[in-house]
Amino acid sequence: MPEASPEWWSEGVRFSCLGCGRCCRGEPGAIFFTPGEGARVRDFLRIDEDAFRQVYVTRRWGRPSFVERRNGDCVFYEAASAKCSIYPLRPAQCSLFPFWPSVMESREEWNRQARQCPGMNEGRLYMAEEIRNLLEQSPFEDL
Repeated sequence: MPEASPEWWSEGVRFSCLGCGRCCRGEPGAIFFTPGEGARVRDFLRIDEDAFRQVYVTRRWGRPSFVERRNGDCVFYEAASAKCSIYPLRPAQCSLFPFWPSVMESREEWNRQARQCPGMNEGRLYMAEEIRNLLEQSPFEDL
């Protein structure tokens, strides 16, 4: 059996979140969440499921995702503080960025994302084993 080729990130990549909020704002995109994540946010907001779905959820991406404001910002992004209003409960999709399968697929995709995220290619060095563990945590293979 041929040996698997090493990932482009086998020597690690650097990333440190700078808290700039760029990943939460500015362009349309899906903010997927699992049923459990949705229930935790709903409980945090103290609203029933119908109200939660009407105000905060869209299915335009094919499965439940948080809605965005007209400018592309996540509905939970607070511009004044550049912070997430549900930060402790944010979905895995948010907490795992930029370690999504789609971003880690190629150095070219990593660098394309890095043009928008000033924390990529800077700061802490994540080694291959840790990157693999983070990729395995993704609840969605198509992120």
